[in-house]
Amino acid sequence: MLQARLNAKLPGIEADLASSLVERSHQLCPYSKATRGNIAVELNVA
Repeated sequence: MLQARLNAKLPGIEADLASSLVERSHQLCPYSKATRGNIAVELNVA
């Protein structure tokens, strides 16, 4: 099974806001939309 792990670093942004931005970006991204439901995706915010 194909999987993806996205590691994001957003220095200077509070953790809650950073997580929210990464999640929202994942929802809007055309590549994420194209693969949604077909591959497992893990989002990590540092």
